[in-house]
Amino acid sequence: MLTRDFLLKADCKTAFGSIEESLLWTCEQRAASLAAALTCRPDNSPVWIFGYGSLMWNPIFESDEVASGTLQGWHRAFCLRLTAGRGTHHQPGRMLALKEGGNTSGLAFRLPEEKLYEELELLWKREMITGCYLPTWCELALDDGRKVTALVFVMDPRHPLYESDSCATTIAPLIAHASGPLGTNAQYLYSLDQELKNRGMHDDCLTDLVQQVRELQNCHHGMQG
Repeated sequence: MLTRDFLLKADCKTAFGSIEESLLWTCEQRAASLAAALTCRPDNSPVWIFGYGSLMWNPIFESDEVASGTLQGWHRAFCLRLTAGRGTHHQPGRMLALKEGGNTSGLAFRLPEEKLYEELELLWKREMITGCYLPTWCELALDDGRKVTALVFVMDPRHPLYESDSCATTIAPLIAHASGPLGTNAQYLYSLDQELKNRGMHDDCLTDLVQQVRELQNCHHGMQG
């Protein structure tokens, strides 16, 4: 499990596995990206982060409030080729991102203003190792009726690790067999599925994918047995 302590001490070049040198962002690139995002921050409003993947069950950063909400105009897709963390260069998996269209239910985290930069710096270190996401300010409809503006990490389709084909039959074998220093790719998928169920949320794209990955893993274990 990724922890705050691990992330604070992590050397991005080695901690998550072997990342291609040309893809790895420097500390300066991450700082510039964070500064650019903050210049677009809506005036005087609190900073919310929208979590739709592992941030939901393992946010790491500190928050003053957590609320369920729905993001319109984006949907979950395993469209990011995973060569570190829970995959390797030789056996890549797939990581979650957001692609345009549809909607996504998830969690919104309101960050403490007095620790804002420190918490965002940690988040950038976690999410922007290769700069694969576009940190975007989006309107979020919270389940309690409030409308807030949140920072959302959506897929950058120009990134070298972007994969346009994210249909279940293509990605299930990749997710079923990939693993890396942070664990297996399948465990990430199962954790996401469980978290959504625990919170009474549903995502159509996951149901079929989870079933296919389980079948592939059971088949593999059966052959080994």
